[in-house]
Amino acid sequence: MSTPPPPGPPPETSAAFWADGLRFAFGTLTVFPVTVRRWDRGAARAGMSLAPVAGLAVGVLAAATGLLLLVLGAGPLLAAVASAAVPAVLTRGLHLDGLADTADGLGSGKPAEDALRVMKQSDIGPFGVITLLFVLLAQVAALAQAYGESWGRGVLAAVVAGTVGRLALTLGARAGVPAARAEGLGAVVAGVVSVRGAVVAAVAVTVVAVGVGAVLGAYGVLGAVLAVVLGCVVAEGVLRRCVRRFGGVTGDVFGALEETAVTVALVAFCLFA
Repeated sequence: MSTPPPPGPPPETSAAFWADGLRFAFGTLTVFPVTVRRWDRGAARAGMSLAPVAGLAVGVLAAATGLLLLVLGAGPLLAAVASAAVPAVLTRGLHLDGLADTADGLGSGKPAEDALRVMKQSDIGPFGVITLLFVLLAQVAALAQAYGESWGRGVLAAVVAGTVGRLALTLGARAGVPAARAEGLGAVVAGVVSVRGAVVAAVAVTVVAVGVGAVLGAYGVLGAVLAVVLGCVVAEGVLRRCVRRFGGVTGDVFGALEETAVTVALVAFCLFA
């Protein structure tokens, strides 16, 4: 009697597949106490598809912290600083570090292999410092403006931006985007999300953003939609630049995509909502 073949990977429609994906998303992209049971491209496919869910959770906690400070008597600026700091804490600064390293790599002017070595160094160079400074200033300024106009506007801005930032990770992990290295997080997640899956995620986030923006009326809907679209478009520009420059994506590049999308989404929401 022949031995039956070993079971293949779980189908993408199974509950276990998506449960492993949620663990991958939260365990990789946040500090939430989640055990990642599978560290393979199957789990990465589900996890990167569900990255906006992790972003939504981070955005809600950031907004709740800002709102709590406002209730306690703090001003819009302090609430904005807190709402910008919470995502950094919940990711151990992973995405900000990736942004700085990517900026150093892009600004080094060196060939791809040398630029990748620059990005792996533990220190931060001048390009990274300058980029971090202006990105964080932009995030705090946009959130302060939103909270200053109304508490609800600031809360919605934080939630939308957090979700859009992780949507940029889903889009960056779509099929056809290569990894720059054979190891590391970038190699695990590069190209794992189908183009169809990336489109579904983008549509889902846009629908949620419309629902959130509707609280502020027609301009709120417009601002929310533009936050999604512009955040993803600018992040796509960064992605393409990195692929041309480094030959593919790395974990640092994904961090740069997330912070880029968050910053642009916040600015767009404040300008148009």
